[in-house]
Amino acid sequence: MPRYILVRETASTNTYIARMAAMLPSGTVIHTPSQTAGRGQRGNSWESEPGMNIAFSMLLKNPAVAPSSQFYISEAASLAVVDCLNNIHPGFSLKWPNDIYYGDSKVAGMLIEHTLTSKAISQTIIGIGININQTNFRSDAPNPISLKQITGNSHDTDALLHDVCNRLEELCRFESYTEADYQALHQRYLSNLYRGDGLMHTFALPDGTRFEAAIANVKPTGTLCLLTDDEQMLEFAFKEVAFII
Repeated sequence: MPRYILVRETASTNTYIARMAAMLPSGTVIHTPSQTAGRGQRGNSWESEPGMNIAFSMLLKNPAVAPSSQFYISEAASLAVVDCLNNIHPGFSLKWPNDIYYGDSKVAGMLIEHTLTSKAISQTIIGIGININQTNFRSDAPNPISLKQITGNSHDTDALLHDVCNRLEELCRFESYTEADYQALHQRYLSNLYRGDGLMHTFALPDGTRFEAAIANVKPTGTLCLLTDDEQMLEFAFKEVAFII
């Protein structure tokens, strides 16, 4: 079971738990009602009104996943959030690599940071932010949405925090995974993909070039495979392509 430590306010739960990691057991969760400088992917910040949302980081020590297979951890974390949110209200999906969407709006994001040796992952920090009861977003983020805006109701942030962390801990028991379990995890990730409908959508390269393509696959390594309208199969690592929404 996760071990919870409440911090009344911190700039970033990932940064906070990283400083203390040597003294903490695996499965520790640092959570806060007030995260003032949450860090997201691509160096983005995560806006969170105090007391309205969920912001936490879970520490995993020596997860039984090879460095070359680290994307399984991202899949497990993404599915933990989607599973819990879909239990409340159906319709949530996973935007590659690990954002959580409802329709074309972002309800949750995560930042996963690994400490690697030459042969193993010695430590993983999974930081997750979920918009729960906030209804006014003041940052320039293009498409935020909260669970309250989706359902019309307020939600118990503590109860949902525990649901997500319990599900996360359950999905991250990699030491008990068989090859079939890894395949099932990956197939569930694919089946929950945002825009994984086989239709053409607009994507952009870092230089701004736009093109039409359909999501064909995500490899177990995390590589996104896109099939263009002229039948080219293109492969992209994280940060090499962007969704246009």
